[in-house]
Amino acid sequence: MINFNEAPFLGTEFGFIEDAINSKHISGDGIYTKKCNNLLESYTNSPKSLLVHSGTAALEMAALLLKIKPGDEVICPSYTFVTTASAFALRGAKLVFIDIKEDTLNFDETYLEAAITNKTKAIVPVHYAGVACNMDAILDIAARYSIPVVEDAAQAVGSAYKGKKCGAIADLGCFSFHETKNISSGEGGALIINRSEHIEAAEIIREKGTNRSKFFRGQVDKYTWVELGSSYLPSDLIAAYLYPQLQQVDAINNKRMLIWNRYHCSFETFESKGIIKRPFIPNYCQHNAHMYYLRFNNIETRANFISYMKEHGITCVFHYIPLHSSPAGKKLGRSIGNMEHTNHISDTLVRLPLFHGMTEQMCEMVISYAAKFLAAQ
Repeated sequence: MINFNEAPFLGTEFGFIEDAINSKHISGDGIYTKKCNNLLESYTNSPKSLLVHSGTAALEMAALLLKIKPGDEVICPSYTFVTTASAFALRGAKLVFIDIKEDTLNFDETYLEAAITNKTKAIVPVHYAGVACNMDAILDIAARYSIPVVEDAAQAVGSAYKGKKCGAIADLGCFSFHETKNISSGEGGALIINRSEHIEAAEIIREKGTNRSKFFRGQVDKYTWVELGSSYLPSDLIAAYLYPQLQQVDAINNKRMLIWNRYHCSFETFESKGIIKRPFIPNYCQHNAHMYYLRFNNIETRANFISYMKEHGITCVFHYIPLHSSPAGKKLGRSIGNMEHTNHISDTLVRLPLFHGMTEQMCEMVISYAAKFLAAQ
């Protein structure tokens, strides 16, 4: 049996967890939380990283930092995970969904200006599959309308846009360390703050709305409630598990890239025959091999492929149901255009197994059975 995903595990995590326990501080902002933040700041070349308990928490903090309120509008793709949108809807925002590009499956910036109104308070592009959006175009439009940009880089730890790390390009960046991500602590995430004026407010929001961080730095003699916030800190045990993987993020991504490249070469012939489409990587992007997918011509062939692979012990899965067609999305948002690409991709994309612990034999087995199915089409 080949699972679709298995959480990354290096084998060194236990030692760091034991060290965290021995430190006598396993709640938030212990030694390993600080170590992880330092690594992320160095790796992304950003002014501040704040480890949080999920990618969702990072997005919710972004919504609080930008003071999103009822009546505001937030632009995001429909082909994304629910919390890209729900983090802002929780603050009362109206969601404005735009279509994705046919090639990269990323936020289509050509729809962006049509989506902007005087109520638009944030733009949230998603780096799908670890492939960077066209950030120059997005940031140029955002700057002309003075709208902040939040990168949903949940899938893009280690990816880069024109040499700059994803998550560190716009005003704010949000990472996820869920077990499905390249590096993981089971659950977890980080908010990357790229504008220094947001740092103090972000610390307050993360610490339940208090100035507790300033207290522990000796900047105030006692701490108190000063603003709205919540408890977004992860346990230091979570950070201890994450720390050795953050140290090895490039090595982990490089191993995944070997599998990604093997898949990509193996399915080239089937793409040339028009049976499937493979992922497209633009020249400006250095991706992290987060995901390998195939795109079929119709939903029936995809369903047959998933069933065929399952019969042979291989789990392949489709991805998002578009948010604009979901019950909550219909109630909380509106769409720009007919969402042609979003609808088609949702019906035809299938993801292949790809994880750090995947062996060469597993990879060849996936390729062998997938090729047999494709050859019969």
